[in-house]
Amino acid sequence: MARMPLVERRRQLTEAAIRAMARDGVAKTTTRSIAAEADVSLSVFHYCFDSKQALIESVITTITDHYVTLVKEALRPRATLEETVRAGFQAYWDHVRAHPDEHMLTYELTQHALRQPGFEHLARRQYELYADAYTELIDQLRQDMRLRLRVPVPVLARYLAAMTDGLTLNYLVLGDATTWTDILDTVTAHIAGLVDADSTSTPRPDVLH
Repeated sequence: MARMPLVERRRQLTEAAIRAMARDGVAKTTTRSIAAEADVSLSVFHYCFDSKQALIESVITTITDHYVTLVKEALRPRATLEETVRAGFQAYWDHVRAHPDEHMLTYELTQHALRQPGFEHLARRQYELYADAYTELIDQLRQDMRLRLRVPVPVLARYLAAMTDGLTLNYLVLGDATTWTDILDTVTAHIAGLVDADSTSTPRPDVLH
């Protein structure tokens, strides 16, 4: 087995854990099955992660990073604020449709953490990550488009995290993709209404692509 830096090995095992958990469920996924999924020995797993808590936290962080990266790329300034915000939501929605099992796993991880004594902080950390991710995205948009918000950033970040969390679960349960266009358009209009009317929606020349 080729030697690999510890950071890369942890990333490899985390991605293997995501695949295994999304396929088999959190309860049925063992350290042995994760090691097999990553094609490494069990000793390598225990060298990289000293506890299941550490693994689950890495899984939660990595899944969040998967779609935040896509949304950040999609949020490049467009002609209007509405078009820019809508593109960000569309990138997230496309990820949900392409990876439903991965998003279903996020809810399973929450329930697992809440029910396991000593793991409760991981559920809290998961939702703090969601709020942190939206804070980062909002700050990026504010800087790129010179926006002034009518509500504090932490409030808007928590609102967006709760809204997308609920919409995602709704889709995973009902499987109704046809209503999402109207829903995302409604959310986009609402978000645009939370921006001060005196803010400029014209992107700075240096951030145009």
